[in-house]
Amino acid sequence: MSSDFQMIMRLLLTLVLSGLIGLERQVHRRDAGLRTHILVALGSCLIMLTSLYVFDIYKDRVALDPARIAAGVITGIGFLGAGTIIREPERVRGLTTAASLWVVAGIGLAVGCGFIRVAVYTTVLVLLVLYLLRFIEDRLIDNLKLENKEGTHGV
Repeated sequence: MSSDFQMIMRLLLTLVLSGLIGLERQVHRRDAGLRTHILVALGSCLIMLTSLYVFDIYKDRVALDPARIAAGVITGIGFLGAGTIIREPERVRGLTTAASLWVVAGIGLAVGCGFIRVAVYTTVLVLLVLYLLRFIEDRLIDNLKLENKEGTHGV
């Protein structure tokens, strides 16, 4: 089992990684922002650390699956994510926030079990998706609006 220091370092890394994603959501004024993302990931990391600890204690006495408790996180996060989705008459809001909450839960689980390099890579990829694709989408929408305005002037 990991030392207390290693577990604290995993929790701190989880805080930083999920905080980066939560900061992006906060900057774009989403309801689930910095604090929500950090709390979801820290809870996930703690649950994974607890799962590994319980497995380590009882591995010689009883057949245990250390991923079993962690699987409950993925189910539970679906309910939290569903709460962030708002249906409006013309559109649905909150899907990206729900997805980002789901992925920070995964990042917390990954850091909790020591899968640190992949958790860091995942965080970088998520940030690229959130920032870069938002930029591309905004430019695409601006171009479409411009084309529509130009197209209506000639009619």
